[in-house]
Amino acid sequence: MRRIALALMLPLAAIGVLAGCAGSSPSLATTPVVTVSGAFGQAPTIKIPSEKAASSLTVKTLIHGTGPALTKTQAFVGNYAIYIWSGTAHRLAQSSFKSHQPTLFAGQLLPGLEKALIGQKMGSRVLAVVPPKQAFGTSGNPQAGIKGTDTLVFVVDLIKNFAPNASATGQQVSSGGGSLPKVTAATGTAPKITMPSSKPPTTLVTKTLVKGSGAAVAKNQTVVVQYVGAIWRSGTVFDASWTRQQPFGFTIAATPSQVIPGWNQGLVGQTVGSRVMLVIPPADGYGKSGNSQAGIKGTDTLVFVVDILGTFS
Repeated sequence: MRRIALALMLPLAAIGVLAGCAGSSPSLATTPVVTVSGAFGQAPTIKIPSEKAASSLTVKTLIHGTGPALTKTQAFVGNYAIYIWSGTAHRLAQSSFKSHQPTLFAGQLLPGLEKALIGQKMGSRVLAVVPPKQAFGTSGNPQAGIKGTDTLVFVVDLIKNFAPNASATGQQVSSGGGSLPKVTAATGTAPKITMPSSKPPTTLVTKTLVKGSGAAVAKNQTVVVQYVGAIWRSGTVFDASWTRQQPFGFTIAATPSQVIPGWNQGLVGQTVGSRVMLVIPPADGYGKSGNSQAGIKGTDTLVFVVDILGTFS
C-alpha cells in the first residue's frame, strides 16, 4: 500500500501520531504580526508583513471550535495553508484549501506545530508561526525548498480527530468464509484473516463484512481508514495501520493514483462505518513486478480488510 505525506513536512511530519504539549500559548504578542481572515472551511486570507519574522513561536486560535480536543495519541483530518517566510519575502508552499483535499495528520509533526495543535478543539482554526529552531532547524528541508533560516506560517482548520484504535461502527453482516478468507475481530482491535485452502479468485472481489450507515465513498474524496493487508498464498500480514496505531488517509481514485487499483475500484460506493474485505488479484494490486520489499510476488493475490472511518471533501 502506498502511503502519502505532506512533502513539506518530511521527514519530521510524515503524518501520524501527534506528540507535544497541550494547552500552552508559547507567544501571543510578538511583532511583526501575521493576520488571518475568513470563515472555517474556507480558504483564509493571510497577510504576512514585509519584515523579518520574530525568532519565537507564535500561536493563536483564530476560531474556537466546540468539538473534542486533540490529544497526543490521535490523528486528525484538517485543511491547511503553509507559507515559507524568508527574510522580508514570503510565498505559499502548499494549501489543501486550494486543492480541495483535506489531509489526515497522523504522524510526528514539526515541534512548533505540535505545540500549536495539541489541545485544540475540533472546529478550530489555528495560526502557528514557527521559527527555524522549532521547524527543520539549521539544515532546513532542501527537498521542499526550505532554508535553515526560514520561518513557516501555518493556518490549520481542525475538522475531525480519530483514536488510534478507531474501527468500523456499523452492523456486522458477514465474517467471510467458504471460498473466501474468514475475518474475525473484537471491537477496536485489528481483524484476523484466515485464508481458505481453495485457490484465490482471478477477479477483484469486494465483500462487505460490517455495513456502516454513513455516506457513500465518492471519487476524489479524502478517505480515512484502518486496514490489514495479507498475502493469500501464505497468510502473511505484510502491512497494517493497526500496527502503527494510526489510521491511513488518501484521496480515492485520484490522478495520479495514491493507492493500488483494487482499492480505488473496491471502496467507491462503500459507506462510512463499514468494514470491507477486498480480494485483489495481481493485476489490481502490484502487477507482475509484485513488491519484493513486502514479500509480494507478481503472482500473489492480496487480501485487505478495510474499515472506513470517514470521508472528507
